[in-house]
Amino acid sequence: MPKKTVESLDVAGKRVLVRVDFNVPMDGMSIADDRRIQAAIPTIKSVIGRGGRAVLMSHLGRPKGEGFEESFSLAPVAARLSELLERPVAFPSHDSVDADAANAVAAMKDGDVLLLENLRFNKGEKAGDLGFASKLAAYGDAYVNDAFGACHRSDASMVTLPTEMGAKPRVVGLLVEKELNFLSGVLAEPNRPFVVVLGGAKVSDKIGAIEQLMPKADAILIGGAMAYTFIKALGKNVGTSRVEEDRVKDAHRMIEQAANTGVDLHLPVDHVCSTAFTEDAGDIEVFDDEIRDGYMGLDIGPKTQIKFASVISGAKTIVWNGPMGVFEWAPFRVGTKMVGTAIADATASGATTIVGGGDSAAAVDEFKLGDRMSHVSTGGGASLQMLEGRPFKALELIEDA
Repeated sequence: MPKKTVESLDVAGKRVLVRVDFNVPMDGMSIADDRRIQAAIPTIKSVIGRGGRAVLMSHLGRPKGEGFEESFSLAPVAARLSELLERPVAFPSHDSVDADAANAVAAMKDGDVLLLENLRFNKGEKAGDLGFASKLAAYGDAYVNDAFGACHRSDASMVTLPTEMGAKPRVVGLLVEKELNFLSGVLAEPNRPFVVVLGGAKVSDKIGAIEQLMPKADAILIGGAMAYTFIKALGKNVGTSRVEEDRVKDAHRMIEQAANTGVDLHLPVDHVCSTAFTEDAGDIEVFDDEIRDGYMGLDIGPKTQIKFASVISGAKTIVWNGPMGVFEWAPFRVGTKMVGTAIADATASGATTIVGGGDSAAAVDEFKLGDRMSHVSTGGGASLQMLEGRPFKALELIEDA
């Protein structure tokens, strides 16, 4: 069901509580990647450009929940946001629900922007505490969920707070609207052929997505370390490659399910391997089919790269979640780069392409391919759970359009 968006709100003269996802990677007290801040800008501008007062809330990292910790402060985020908006951003210090914060919110004028300090400094955020959520709710005349990366969580600001808003409007922001349009809207009726590309370390992380997408997909390509659990299920030697022994039966069942439903399930046919899980200390070899004892697979091989790229080139809808190998290390990044480039080329040829967050988004960024994809999700865990078809309580609480 489509949700009401911030654009449908009459925000003039109103304080609008906007839950954003400013959980950005930090290098000490410096922001290493500001994409999540930039992704929230359209929603913030929608509020303040129409005379609203934007009260922003977010978490950052995993503080203990016992009060202020400077290393997890949102102060650098407030400074960066001010630069991006080219206007001051109020930042009451140390606590999101103390008197200073309440007074700063009360002093806001139309068009102002205020960022509350890290919600997780208060243990009530992770606990979904009613008292904490009630204090936040008192700040606003409306609630906007624009934190897709946290939509799968039951934190106070995601679930208890919108519940506490009572009859006040509860809508999604423009970022969440975009995520929903791609991750549920496009996938409800994908243009065909529909190809799913899955990678990463663990089969257990992707079983739900495979089972949900298999009835819809025309082809599923599996790379990354998770492929070796599937290859082991076929009875082949995988050397010392990572295998989830307790998931071999699940992998075998999914191989049979694909055969019975007519889905083309593609596994690596060759492998870039090393004798050590390091970037440059082991002996590196490429093996066809089976992997020699003492070697572990760390990337898909050249034949698999060509095979996967060929399948991708004919697709009209593509979902990619998880790298093909240890792309952070130069000897094992070619597979991920080849697959990413093939998906970008398919986009240019008219395909709709959706990249799950997390490591996939990091790879796309590493290879400068983000602008060549239809959509790169801002939420790793959230995007994967949406691909699994799981309901999100945080979104159920938002008003339907």
